[in-house]
Amino acid sequence: LIIKFQWEIMPCLRLQKRLAAEVLKCGKKRIYMDPNESGEIALANSRKNIRKLFKDGLIMKRMVTVHSRSRHLRMLAQKRKGRHTGRGKRKGTKNARMPVKLLWMRRLRILRRLLKRYREAGKVDKHLYHHFYNAAKGNQFKNKFVLVEAIHKMKNEQKREKELKEQQEARRAKNAAAKERKLKKKELIAESKQMPTFLLTSRQSANLNKSKKK
Repeated sequence: LIIKFQWEIMPCLRLQKRLAAEVLKCGKKRIYMDPNESGEIALANSRKNIRKLFKDGLIMKRMVTVHSRSRHLRMLAQKRKGRHTGRGKRKGTKNARMPVKLLWMRRLRILRRLLKRYREAGKVDKHLYHHFYNAAKGNQFKNKFVLVEAIHKMKNEQKREKELKEQQEARRAKNAAAKERKLKKKELIAESKQMPTFLLTSRQSANLNKSKKK
């Protein structure tokens, strides 16, 4: 039994592959050449011939290899649940993974945004806004809820102080009116003592009698 092998020498298509990559504007790896038509492809030595072969379908442009992200997205979903985040999976210090400065910036922006919203809505005046702006800058509020509580507390204090001030002014006005009445009464008594009784009017004599009884 004699077996004969027939070896075919494949033509070198390096030039054609390079020209095809330039014409089709992609990498050499994405160029596909029909192995059955290698002889005809080998004769193409210009870009014009390469374009003709591409039009005829002897040279083709492969699709871009898909880089699947499904496994990565699955891992991210698990990490959101808190898995795969132990000590062995961490690289970098605590501050490198989540900087303190970034947390501070986020917190301060939230507080300043709230203060701005309150000022625009008329819930705080410019003086209160300035006070709490500086207090937030001085790290006095841990979060938004603490700031809201502090605003309400100060507003209630201011309201109470205003009410007390109004009550004090009303009391002062009342005392001043009573003092004025007493002075008038003293003046009336002094006048009545100087004037004869028959010259006094009925009203003046009645007031005089009341003051004497008192």
